Amino acid sequence: MNTMNYLKRTVLGISVLTVLFTGCKKNNEREILLTQEITGTKGIYILNEGTYNAVGANSSISYYDVAKKTVVKDFYNQVNGKALGKNANDLQQYGSKLYCVVTGPDDKAESFVDVMDVNTGKTIKRIAFNGTTAGYYPRYITFYKNKAYVSRYDGKISRIDTASLNIDAELQLKNGADNAEALEGVAVANGKLYVVGSAGYNYPKSLNDKVVVVDLNTFATVKQITVNYNPAKIVGAENGDLYVISFGNFGNINPAMQRISSTTDAVTQTEDYNLQTIAIQKNQAWMAKDIYGTPSIKSLNLATGKLGADLITDATTVDTPYGLTINPFDNSVVVAKSDVSKAAVYSKEGKKLYEFETNSFPKSAAFAYTYKYVYKSL
Repeated sequence: MNTMNYLKRTVLGISVLTVLFTGCKKNNEREILLTQEITGTKGIYILNEGTYNAVGANSSISYYDVAKKTVVKDFYNQVNGKALGKNANDLQQYGSKLYCVVTGPDDKAESFVDVMDVNTGKTIKRIAFNGTTAGYYPRYITFYKNKAYVSRYDGKISRIDTASLNIDAELQLKNGADNAEALEGVAVANGKLYVVGSAGYNYPKSLNDKVVVVDLNTFATVKQITVNYNPAKIVGAENGDLYVISFGNFGNINPAMQRISSTTDAVTQTEDYNLQTIAIQKNQAWMAKDIYGTPSIKSLNLATGKLGADLITDATTVDTPYGLTINPFDNSVVVAKSDVSKAAVYSKEGKKLYEFETNSFPKSAAFAYTYKYVYKSL
């Protein structure tokens, strides 16, 4: 999906206004399109995972005001009067809303997707993902044609209607006769959903080397693609290729990055890269490499699938780049640094623009923008 174009069409949740003016000469008609365009980044939301299995609600959302150069480290709590929850895992923007996936604790029914207004951070609705005594452990979220798709650790994909904010369908992924468990990253390409099955966290390992392909028109599984052991993250590029990050077994199976063609649904490239995360926006792609060894952020050539130059071109240090997010407005890159609980923003040329404090284990970012009205002749 072209994020920038989508933002232009759905700014602030206001539909594009079309005004028809009729000229007086020769009954000519002239259509004028009144819309809004982004003029700058007003603020940056940062999802903080928090320390794993800490007591209580360990996760939070910070907000940095770009103009004021101020940060509220627990912004979600300040705005909503309650803690975000425990073990939050993903924060994504779709239209005028933010969607935060909160996995929840291991022993309580406290799993949900929190939907917020992107301009205020206020909760619109919390969508529960719970059984009687425990949660379904939702993990990641992606979007396609006004639907949201959420992966879960119980082997299901939930589909959310983004208008009603209700779950309208669920799909149980299977491997043979066994129900799949521990689903992780999700991405959409060519009208298909791609879901990776992790082998981590001591869950059953029925899909521990698979990417499952789901036809979104029928919401049915069409294929399984074998990849490296323990895939965890997947992201799609505009050309239809997808990139999978697998962590291996931290022993005799090494980490890897693999490229999948959404045309053939086959692995077309495998590289022995030890990666933490990947961010792609149009023709720009960055990867965080060897973050617990010699950390770096490298460009990814989307034509060759090879790593290239470093993002950072000044003298600043990369610390531990736990998460990367590209701002679709100006292609700046938000680097979430888990070891120092900070987020640094770099220009697309690799110069640090500013840095601000967050809560523990910052991960993904989302953006609030400023706008202007634009009149265009059609």
